[in-house]
Amino acid sequence: MRLASLTILLLAALSVTLPAQAADPIRIGAVVSATGPASFLGEPEKNTLQMQADAINAAGGLLGRPVEVIILDDETDVNKGVLAVDRLLKKENVVAVVGPTVSGNSLAVAPKVEAAKTPMVSMAAAEKIVKPVNPFVFKTAQSDRLAVARILAHAKKQGYKKLAILTVSDGYGQAGREVLKELIPAGGFELVGDEVYGPKDTDMTAQLTKLKGTSPDAVICWGTNPGPAVVAKNRVQLGIATPLYMSHGVASKKFIELAGDAAEGLLLPAGKLTVAGQLPDGDPQKAPLAAYAKAYEDRFKTPASAFGGYAYDGLMLVAEAIKAGGDASPAGIRATLEKINGFPGITGVFRFSPEDHNGLDETAFVMVTIAGGDFKLLAD
Repeated sequence: MRLASLTILLLAALSVTLPAQAADPIRIGAVVSATGPASFLGEPEKNTLQMQADAINAAGGLLGRPVEVIILDDETDVNKGVLAVDRLLKKENVVAVVGPTVSGNSLAVAPKVEAAKTPMVSMAAAEKIVKPVNPFVFKTAQSDRLAVARILAHAKKQGYKKLAILTVSDGYGQAGREVLKELIPAGGFELVGDEVYGPKDTDMTAQLTKLKGTSPDAVICWGTNPGPAVVAKNRVQLGIATPLYMSHGVASKKFIELAGDAAEGLLLPAGKLTVAGQLPDGDPQKAPLAAYAKAYEDRFKTPASAFGGYAYDGLMLVAEAIKAGGDASPAGIRATLEKINGFPGITGVFRFSPEDHNGLDETAFVMVTIAGGDFKLLAD
């Protein structure tokens, strides 16, 4: 099958002098949305995968073998995502897959990796990716349930009682909407408005006007760029002063660039990388976060993002499973991944189990606001 639209990057071993170079490479696949609407997620993921593959090989590879990471770009298209995973499994014979980037594509390819009995570590957020548990599917992004819980805890402290939601109609937005509709009433709030927008919509004034008419204490927007930036701008244009929460799907400087001044004062849950320099010295993630951020910026001349962190965790969890289990077979990687307990990643500290293939808890998020064109850590 010809996949002319898929970008293929073969990351070879760094040096022929390393002992690891004498053995056959361990081939790990990755599917990222390096182009298309989710490129702001996929580009730092692609960059991070390249950087960490080089770092692994510079350190001698895994089990005395070099690592070859094969990265395919699904262009944020679900059909191309399925084709990419097919290629990795059937032609490239990879032992594990990192990705895809977005929730819809991750959900679409899950049956493929299960049928092939090859583990996949998704970089997407939707809780449905790992609930119910698929034996071969894991993920590194914090589940939307944890993000919603963080938002609602903050809203409760502010004394808000009536909430409205505005969600995008793609896989990420639909999954988030389900959790919002479950946890808002369960948390003692009243859901007074529920509006949806399309991933390609360029104006949300109609939805915002309807929500304004419900007199909410706060609005929660659930989506990834560029839609939330449009929501932020339309809110300002309409003169709406109601507090606006965003999801962790916009926790990057790209969102602030897109929204401009309209981003000021917005609230959202974010991974700790977003505010690494503002963390207290006693935080166990502060040092590794700083090291990753420096390595990324030194190499790519742009700040690291939490989305690149999802890729870092995905590849390094697979590498940890191979090292810990002494086995680079798909079955061996899958079995050892499920036993990883206490792995310090960029997104959080991972504790997988047969019942939990995300392995993160609420400490993987902090609440931030946008002030002066940057993210600012809020006190708990």
